[in-house]
Amino acid sequence: DSRPATILGSTKGNQAVNVLWGGLILLVGVLFVAWGRTRSDFVVYRLFVARSRVLWGDRVHDFYQVAGITMIAFGLLVAILG
Repeated sequence: DSRPATILGSTKGNQAVNVLWGGLILLVGVLFVAWGRTRSDFVVYRLFVARSRVLWGDRVHDFYQVAGITMIAFGLLVAILG
């Protein structure tokens, strides 16, 4: 690999960071999908829903399911492709 080292260290170290960030994004996406499907009463989700209901109305839970699926896909891309 001819790429120079970065501030975070070697490119192998950056791969580990990419996998970590990708996994974190994926986890949040899974939570959003689960919360949206169950219409969770978890405090954090209720705060998100209260803010989003102004724009999305009764479809706010569908919005969070789609947002979660998008985050899952993006998290996988970050983890795999870096």
